[in-house]
Amino acid sequence: MTRSQTFPHLLAPGTIGPMSLVNRVVMPAMDMNLCDDGEIEQADIDHFAARAAGGTGLIITGACAVAYPIGCASTKEPGLSEDRFVPGLKALADAVHAAGSKLCVQMTHHGKIARIDTVRDRPLLVPSAPSGPADLSALADNTPEELRKLGAVTAGKRATYHEATRDDIDWLVRCFADAAGRVRDAGGDAVEIHIAHGYVLGAFLSRADNRRADDYGGSLENRARLAVEVIRAVDAAVGDSLAILVRVAGREFGEEGALTTAEAVRAAALFEAAGADAIHVTGWGRNPFSNFTDGPLPDEVGAYTDLAAAVKQAVSVPVIAVGRMLPDVGEKAIATGGADFVAMGRQLLADADLVNKLRAGTPEQVRPCINCYVCVQENFWDDTPLCAVNPALGNETLLPLVPTTARKHIVVVGAGPGGLEAARVAAERGHRVTVLDKSDRLGGTLWFSSLTTPDNQSLLDWLTVQVELLGVDIRLKTEATVPAIRALAPDVVVVATGAVRGRPAVPGSDLPHVHTGDTLRALLTGSGEVSRVSPLLRTAAALGKLCGITKSPAAIRAVTRMFLPTGKNVVVIGGSLVGLELSEFLARRGRTVTLLAEGRQLGVPMALPRRWTAVRHAGEAGVTIHRAATVQRITEKTVEFRVGDTPLSAAADMVVVASEVSAQAPLADALAGVVPEVHVVGDAVAVDYIQGAIHTAWKVATEL
Repeated sequence: MTRSQTFPHLLAPGTIGPMSLVNRVVMPAMDMNLCDDGEIEQADIDHFAARAAGGTGLIITGACAVAYPIGCASTKEPGLSEDRFVPGLKALADAVHAAGSKLCVQMTHHGKIARIDTVRDRPLLVPSAPSGPADLSALADNTPEELRKLGAVTAGKRATYHEATRDDIDWLVRCFADAAGRVRDAGGDAVEIHIAHGYVLGAFLSRADNRRADDYGGSLENRARLAVEVIRAVDAAVGDSLAILVRVAGREFGEEGALTTAEAVRAAALFEAAGADAIHVTGWGRNPFSNFTDGPLPDEVGAYTDLAAAVKQAVSVPVIAVGRMLPDVGEKAIATGGADFVAMGRQLLADADLVNKLRAGTPEQVRPCINCYVCVQENFWDDTPLCAVNPALGNETLLPLVPTTARKHIVVVGAGPGGLEAARVAAERGHRVTVLDKSDRLGGTLWFSSLTTPDNQSLLDWLTVQVELLGVDIRLKTEATVPAIRALAPDVVVVATGAVRGRPAVPGSDLPHVHTGDTLRALLTGSGEVSRVSPLLRTAAALGKLCGITKSPAAIRAVTRMFLPTGKNVVVIGGSLVGLELSEFLARRGRTVTLLAEGRQLGVPMALPRRWTAVRHAGEAGVTIHRAATVQRITEKTVEFRVGDTPLSAAADMVVVASEVSAQAPLADALAGVVPEVHVVGDAVAVDYIQGAIHTAWKVATEL
């Protein structure tokens, strides 16, 4: 986002049923897992209150279990089934109101996803028993530790199922109505009835889950009947005092018989007639292990705008759009009549003050979500979400930053994500900061990674704006030698020089067509040493630099679709995050790519949903993948390797080594005794990419 952007529609007041809102920005339900046996704790209150204080018009809680502990996915989610839960809800409502926002409580029964039922040997309540086993093939890329954590959530037990009877249906309706009454008693402003994502009401609605032959199966009207009865019961109980939101999937992805958009549109009209004051249109990938990034957390910006627009044509109540709704996308959706309100989830995890920054006319200062899925990964094993770019998520007591009482001169070596974050935090706390980097541009590996992962560019843009506004002294093309640092007379040096990238100890690894991440970056950016590469590649790099192309990741991405001087056949050695994404990048530019993964899991340490999708996308792009491969020799035309006892080879005009990465900080050792204090952050201390860089830098800089 740029300084010139404005958001008059997004920031305009709005109304949902009896509830008036100061703007059209909604925080959708995202489970924080901060409760204790269903009771809301202070950390949960602090989390939501921070987003309310940041200007968000409507705060929707994470999923709250209407029959807790029955039908819940975690004992860390709020319960709504007993009066003992009301005091926590009231404290939350009071805090949100004090911050100037309104509170909506999402009401759920998780149905076939109710993990606690499995733990406690209760059958899962479903409209129909599942017809076959789930596809778990994507779990091949989970590490053994991750598999143990996934299994521990259900205590290693297998799910059993109970098809809902008429008594069960009547009980469910009462549970939702009674839960809404408790929200009213706690001082809430709205409830959201969840009819999506495989939860029990959504399962009744979908043909893929509902194969009943009674009044609750068959036609759409029958499949929607239970949800309609719930809405009517809630409306009768609290409709005069609370707004009633309904969340429905505008489409389900990934399975035959899944809910279609046409069905969702018809269902939305039925829900409005039953008493819904707004329709919140989401999406759902039916297999979380293969298409989670189709829904409910899509990787495509504005993924469900068309779905919301289709529903809006069929109803007269407000429609809420969700699905990577960045501010400019949300502004357009409202301005063009495709939606009335916009839900921003992960964006508000990354920056609680998003709305206030838009209102202040400083959208460029909004810290961006980089769509890395680190946050949601924690939900898979019932833990509190983390944010790669916002270390305060889940612990709002870390903010605001504490100003320093003794101003120091901090020298940061390295202008990658760790270095820039350390500089930002230290400068914001009041220190004088100088950043040294031998490159001709900010960003380090963050700049380079934005070639394959464009969302990373938004983080670099934000960090650049921040250090400029804070007056950080940036010195590019500057070698950070010990004498040069001593001359600056720093009180503290923060070493953020990144990881060291080597070559495999095999014959041929030093051939000119074999690249490490460093030499490939030098080639594509025109910055750095390229003497070892072929004359053709050196010429291409020089021309790119001369034309200014190599200054822009977007320009490099565009140009390399037409011209990429790598030869036809490329072998990438290393199947971790970098190797996997680079393989897809090259394959989509017409190269025949062979990926040699040293382990059996690909994409580590990429967060799970993103990893599963990246593996799928690489395969779809035509990458040939060999797991558990051991490189034996590199020649001028091939890479020879083994998988088990089988010798194999792959044609290679270029070889990229994406393995052999290690954390080293020789500069820190050299500075010992030269300067008063030295710290190491980012990949120089532990290879953990953006999340590790930001979090280690934050910790060091907040303690200086």
